[in-house]
Amino acid sequence: WAEYPLVSNLPPSSFRSSSQLSSSHAPGFAKLNRREGAGGWSPLTSDRYQWLQVDLGERTKITAVATQGRYGSSDWLTSYLLMFSDTGHNWKQYRQEDSIGSFPGNSNADSVVQYKLQQPTIARLLRLLPLDWNPSGRIGLRLETYGCPYTSDVVSLDGSSSSSLVYRLSPAPKQTSKEVISLKFKTLRNSGTLLHAKGQGGLSLSLELERGKLLLSPSEARRLASLGSLLDDQHWHHVTVERRNVHLNLTVDKHTERVQIPADLTSSLHSASLHASQGNVTFSCAESVSVAVTFPGPQSFLQLPGATASSSEGMAIRFQFRTWNKAGLLLTFGLPHKGGGVWLYLSQAGLRLQVHKDVNITEGSALSDGQWHSVELTLGQGRLTVAVDKKEGGIAHASPSFPVTVGGPLFFGGCPAEDDGQDCRNPFDIFQGCMRLLTVDDQPVDLILVQQRLLGNYSHLQIDMCGIIDRCSPSHCEHGGRCSQSWTVFHCNCSDSGYSGATCHSSVYEQSCEAYKHNGNTSGHFYIDVDGSGPIRPQLVYCNMTEENTWMVIQHNNTELTRVRPSPGVNQHIVHFDYSSQEEQLSAVTSQSQHCEQELSYQCRKSRLLNTPEGSPFSWWLGGPGSGGLQTYWGGAHPGSQQCACGLQGDCVDPQHYCNCDADRLEWAEDSGLVSHKESLPVRSLVLGDIQRPGSEAAYKVGPLRCHGDKNFWNAAFFDKETSYLHFPTFHGELSADISFLFKTTASSGVFLENLGIKDFIRIELSSSTKVLFSFDVGNGPLEVSVESSVSLNDNRWHRVRAERNVKEASLRLDELPAATQEAPADGHFHLQLNSQLFIGGTASRQKGFRGCIRSLQLNGVTLDLEERARITPGVRPGCPGHCSSYGSLCQNQGRCVERANGFHCDCSLSAYTGVFCHAEVSAIFKSDTSVSYTFKEPYEIIRNSSALPSSIYSDVTLRGENVSLSFRTNQSPALLLYISSYHREYLALLINKHGEEDTGLFFSDLRWTGFEDFNLTSDAEFNAVKSLMLGRVPDSDDLDPDLARLAALGFTGCLSVVRFNSISPLKAALLHPDSSPVAITGPLVRSNCGSPASANPYAAENTHHLSDQSGSVGSGQPLVNAIRTDSALIGGVIAVVIFVLLSGLAITARFLYRRKETYRNQEVKGVKQDDSQDFTFNNQTDSQNVSGERRKEYFT
Repeated sequence: WAEYPLVSNLPPSSFRSSSQLSSSHAPGFAKLNRREGAGGWSPLTSDRYQWLQVDLGERTKITAVATQGRYGSSDWLTSYLLMFSDTGHNWKQYRQEDSIGSFPGNSNADSVVQYKLQQPTIARLLRLLPLDWNPSGRIGLRLETYGCPYTSDVVSLDGSSSSSLVYRLSPAPKQTSKEVISLKFKTLRNSGTLLHAKGQGGLSLSLELERGKLLLSPSEARRLASLGSLLDDQHWHHVTVERRNVHLNLTVDKHTERVQIPADLTSSLHSASLHASQGNVTFSCAESVSVAVTFPGPQSFLQLPGATASSSEGMAIRFQFRTWNKAGLLLTFGLPHKGGGVWLYLSQAGLRLQVHKDVNITEGSALSDGQWHSVELTLGQGRLTVAVDKKEGGIAHASPSFPVTVGGPLFFGGCPAEDDGQDCRNPFDIFQGCMRLLTVDDQPVDLILVQQRLLGNYSHLQIDMCGIIDRCSPSHCEHGGRCSQSWTVFHCNCSDSGYSGATCHSSVYEQSCEAYKHNGNTSGHFYIDVDGSGPIRPQLVYCNMTEENTWMVIQHNNTELTRVRPSPGVNQHIVHFDYSSQEEQLSAVTSQSQHCEQELSYQCRKSRLLNTPEGSPFSWWLGGPGSGGLQTYWGGAHPGSQQCACGLQGDCVDPQHYCNCDADRLEWAEDSGLVSHKESLPVRSLVLGDIQRPGSEAAYKVGPLRCHGDKNFWNAAFFDKETSYLHFPTFHGELSADISFLFKTTASSGVFLENLGIKDFIRIELSSSTKVLFSFDVGNGPLEVSVESSVSLNDNRWHRVRAERNVKEASLRLDELPAATQEAPADGHFHLQLNSQLFIGGTASRQKGFRGCIRSLQLNGVTLDLEERARITPGVRPGCPGHCSSYGSLCQNQGRCVERANGFHCDCSLSAYTGVFCHAEVSAIFKSDTSVSYTFKEPYEIIRNSSALPSSIYSDVTLRGENVSLSFRTNQSPALLLYISSYHREYLALLINKHGEEDTGLFFSDLRWTGFEDFNLTSDAEFNAVKSLMLGRVPDSDDLDPDLARLAALGFTGCLSVVRFNSISPLKAALLHPDSSPVAITGPLVRSNCGSPASANPYAAENTHHLSDQSGSVGSGQPLVNAIRTDSALIGGVIAVVIFVLLSGLAITARFLYRRKETYRNQEVKGVKQDDSQDFTFNNQTDSQNVSGERRKEYFT
């Protein structure tokens, strides 16, 4: 049907209005472009209670509305509401985008403004309500509607089960891949069976209305789908059930839910009978008239007369209401004899009655569910009765000590403004919702008379309609967020969903182990969300960050070496592997990773594996997406080769075969290797064939899936000109959009991203050197959100930007600064409609372009491949080097940041620590006979073999300062911790002195120390030609003085950690690189974290002491010891630090020994005692601290 004007040929009797200014301003003159009468309709009073109504004569499909002002006047509308109805009652407001109620009007009296309805509506009557008009004139209107005729057959059912409408298909219907059932319905009841389809084998499918929602369920009461809400509003709703092969689409009005049909129902509906079981049937639509009233806001109230002659002894007030609000005043009136009043109100979704200050009654619960609830308040004979949903038994009684009668008007929903002088007081929240079926003293209230100002009074009401909206149907809460609502807004509860934001749109997890590493995390289990805000759920994986590559490890149900135990009569052994991640998660992980691998191993004895490439394989495996594809190669070989690793390398035990196991020998053999072809990963199942022969034995192992490298995280482009940009297809983020990226620049401004529509747009830019701006327009006018940084953003370091826009709000995050948010208008446009290309690094006008790097750009969880587009775009280069400026601070403990094409690496070769960030302590347990010797190489060998020491060489090998640091735990004292010898019979020793009440040393009792101590020792000596460094027992101690020799022979029992001498880490070399380092180890040396929590968790507070020994340049001749403390740890015991500096020159050896003892107890210096020996003198300056107890000794030197 072609669309045509619907109003121009209607008679004047088809027009009605709330009022008219004069007979020449009557509604019949309100036809577009007509000049009869006064040139249009104008009401008597210009206010928001006026309306113009048009009766089209029959139900018609309406597609557009056009308005015009009154001819030759200054009277026109600037905005209005549209209502539709079939009966002249129960009007339904037309809304754009399900939220916007108002339509734009005119700007003068003669121009025509036409609005095409986004969703055509079918109705007989149209009513237009002016909202705003020309402030210099009054309301004036001419209008036209466009559409086409609409016809349909109608059937009415009264709800009884005595009859039904049945439609039977032919006995042998032709099976098709598509079946559709479509209907429209309207009802006042919120429950009932709408449609029931019977199939073969007793199977059936039902479409039922339950609490105003439509449920699709098979006969076994399993629920397949639930859609729609508030469907009991007595308006037409369109329902479609469409089967496409194994999927079923349920559509209610504009919203569709797709479900998969259970296997037992797939063929059951091919020969279905259809019946509507809703009672006695009439082929017309007789509708009962039910006039509702809507209380939309804080100024809404309805006033009705209360006291009558017949109500002096008793009175009953009844009504129904529906709302989403948990609180609000329903009814109040005054008490004529007692003073005060009666309040019937909602609180915490329950009904409460308060009479004066003496009586409180509570009844009902969950009354804010949007359903109709009935309330009955009965007064009389010294008794109060409140009933809520009386049929369900919700009744409460009270007997006040004074008579309760209605002393004046009844106020529903609220009170008039205070200056109206009414005896109405509302100490509670206002009511927002709908009411209907009001009766006072058993007399129904005619709300149409109220609307005509012939009964009672009201303000800011919408009469003859219920304007309730279900803002949670369909829900805007994503990723399983739970939706709740009030009358005006909805809220998403995102707890336990793994997502955040106003609509649970943005993931709280990183997308890869690589991203966690660059946040400073170390190895552990992490939730990974591979597509960010996309549909794939987060998954728990293990991130191994102990190697240069960051590995993501995904386990399955059997990663151990498993012996094959064949079953009798079964020729093949089949093993399936179930992964901890779902199919779409596995696919996304392998796709975005740079490399993936999985160990595949087979150990055999008389059990062949693959056979030759020309023969059929004995065994195979399935790998890849879904259930996996057939693979006939083994780990370490190429896909399709039907070989093992040894066949590729040419070193199989039998050259005639390409697998070791195919040699079929009695000796155990093994074929193992890595499967790294991503299209074949993960390994889904194994089929092992040669296992039943006598003497056959086999075992298999399939390791976890391991992947490293995040192609999305490092995908970057460098824009070297402000006029350069990249362009991509239009960004589609109509209802929700999130954009995240990293940037670095030296420029002070520039546009990162822009996409335009006809009127809408979205843009993110660096508006100044410290400010990022996110701006957009979805039809409500431009909206801006900005974040200001306290530091410059053009520092050529990476900065992270995360912007999100949804129907509730817009937010912007910059680095770790607090997010800035801006709420969206409650009833505004919310569809972002763009049509131009998406510009990255520039704008459509090529102005204010960005100069610098953009990396890891993602829109709604999808990464844009900047590098691929940059390779073919002039002025833009793929990739962006220089990551150490941003991430170098993650390298700790003298670790050196090394640039890589994609990221960085911490070089720990000059650090005593190891790990991804040089953060992990290298520790070992020493026994009394353990000895670690590190021998220094040239130039020390030159000194040893040279009789003369030229000043140039001597200056190179003379140590102007020694930096010694180590951590230890022990119960031994005295003990030698470290010994360094030289070729000139000089040595340096670090020892723990003997302790006791009469012994010298530093004595600490019940003392809390902080984490590390720095001791700066100065001397006028130089330590030359270092020969070796010894940890633990010193085997050759003949040259030492007797006291030190005895300690050296005893060795050290305890734990040493992170030992460092200048740039040498001898313990790390012994434990990690014994074959390539000049170290010698005797006795047991076992690597251990020594029970240190700090070793297990490098980000926990340090629980060891740090003592740094530095012998610097020549000073005053007296050692200076400074104690610098941070962190906290408990210390008990005795420590004495002895520095032996032996200076030799011209055969004269002098030994300077310094010792001093200071004892601390209970935060006080109790005394200083001079040691019996005068060989050692110590200076120690330290502050006492509180302690909570005593623990074993633990020091970091």
